[in-house]
Amino acid sequence: ICSSDLKYSLHRFTDWSVLFVVDEESKPKREGRVRLVGDLPSSGRVEVYHDGQWGTVCDDGWDLAEAQVVCRQLGFPGAKSFMPGGQYGEGSGPIWLDEMNCKGSEGSLSECCFKGWGVTDCSHKEDAGVVCETGKTSTGSCRNYSGDVRSGAGDVPHGDDGSQFTSTHSTNAELEEHFNLIYYLFFCRFRHYLFLLRYLYTRQIDISITSAQCLHQLAFTFGVKKLMEDVGRVFTLLIPEDNTFHTQVSMFEYGVRTGDLVLQENVLQYLSWNCEFLISSPVWSTISFHMMDALLRRSDLVVKDETFLLEALERWIQNKGDEISSDQQASLLNLIRFLLIPVDKLYGMQFSSSVLHRNHEKLYLTGLLRGFQFNALPFSKIRNQIDNISSEYLPRIYTGDEWSLFINDTTINYQYHHYYYGQNNRIQTFSTPAHPSALYREQNVQWQAQVFLNNQECSNYGISCTSFPVARLYGYGNQNMYASTIRYNNRLILTCKNENNIFHVQDFKNDMAVIPNNSSMGLPNPCPDDYSFRFVVRPEYI
Repeated sequence: ICSSDLKYSLHRFTDWSVLFVVDEESKPKREGRVRLVGDLPSSGRVEVYHDGQWGTVCDDGWDLAEAQVVCRQLGFPGAKSFMPGGQYGEGSGPIWLDEMNCKGSEGSLSECCFKGWGVTDCSHKEDAGVVCETGKTSTGSCRNYSGDVRSGAGDVPHGDDGSQFTSTHSTNAELEEHFNLIYYLFFCRFRHYLFLLRYLYTRQIDISITSAQCLHQLAFTFGVKKLMEDVGRVFTLLIPEDNTFHTQVSMFEYGVRTGDLVLQENVLQYLSWNCEFLISSPVWSTISFHMMDALLRRSDLVVKDETFLLEALERWIQNKGDEISSDQQASLLNLIRFLLIPVDKLYGMQFSSSVLHRNHEKLYLTGLLRGFQFNALPFSKIRNQIDNISSEYLPRIYTGDEWSLFINDTTINYQYHHYYYGQNNRIQTFSTPAHPSALYREQNVQWQAQVFLNNQECSNYGISCTSFPVARLYGYGNQNMYASTIRYNNRLILTCKNENNIFHVQDFKNDMAVIPNNSSMGLPNPCPDDYSFRFVVRPEYI
């Protein structure tokens, strides 16, 4: 391959394809395209193409939402920061955009609200800039992972890869449409092509966060499925790093396109744990039907209650408009667990005028009726009918005050004195209904939640602990009265102090939950030894 030529050959084991690599001046310029002018590809002054020429953007109204749109339009995971007022020098030519107002979910900068093309009172001293994320860790270092994996015969590369290579017969319009792919192939795929060849012979490869996407795409292109799955696991390191959820949603859709089920599941698990925050973000209105369907099928969604989830679904459908068909709406409504909605809220919902109630009145009222039946009848009466749809009566992870307790204190702040201990905020009692159905709602179960930080604290309660911290949640009093009817699959939720995002959820085994170390967690622990605990009670009918 000669870097001075404008066309390159890529051997695909079964045939040859020729790629055009077009420089900045000769590549097709599409209306609304953006570029960065600076010393690095991932940061610089923002320029936008309009009416046949490049121009700049005024920093009036320039914020992180606008920066996110620019960076994602350029193919980066997201934005690190936005730069006002000529930080990357003054541009020339027209100032095309002024007083930008983006939601952060737009596909291109020109889709945002602004005064009008070329309508501005700014000078080039106010030219806006951005710094985009490049896939590196938050510390700026690049963590490497050595893979020593074995592939079977099914991993031999093949030619039917579904990739979108552009041949010498491509028209200018096709080159324009696929320029981003060609750019990616040149700067990313060729750069890592030799690593793939080495892997095919040695089954060993070094993976960094910055090379993971390139290697994953190459593995998908050539059908090396085992490598694709192994590289996809490295993506999990990026999952907790974007609080806007743009990166996670993009990674899920990428996993769907490439058929990487491991990547899809890792992203869905994180989004399920952080579902309440995802719903509150601008990204919620942009997620696909496929993702919504996958989320609503899960029991590990962490939300306030089922009513909160139903209301969020209705807002999503309203925002999507005609994009979501009537059949798709009905299929999503069927995934709402009406049986877990408190009876007083069920009663009020029958008089609502929500979009789902109007569009699917019969289906909606059927859900309400089943909810009323579940609340009014003993479980033994309706067990046979419910078993056919087993998840319908299984709770998600409901964090409403009625079902959970939050402990934020992880300091040893009490002293041993006269054989008694002072107040310990890491040991608290609370009560919950025995079950959310109306039959048990007035019958309470008492719980004690405990967080132990050392052996002495465990010994004081007569238990043995092997690692720390460790959490304990046990019921007492009249809990055993319901042992033949109700079981409790409780959960412990970990969040970083002073942050909302959840990075770990686990079960209690024999009332105990030992916090795994960073290397054994499914996702990296962003705040070792400095997190908060939420204890969630989850009653289920047996």
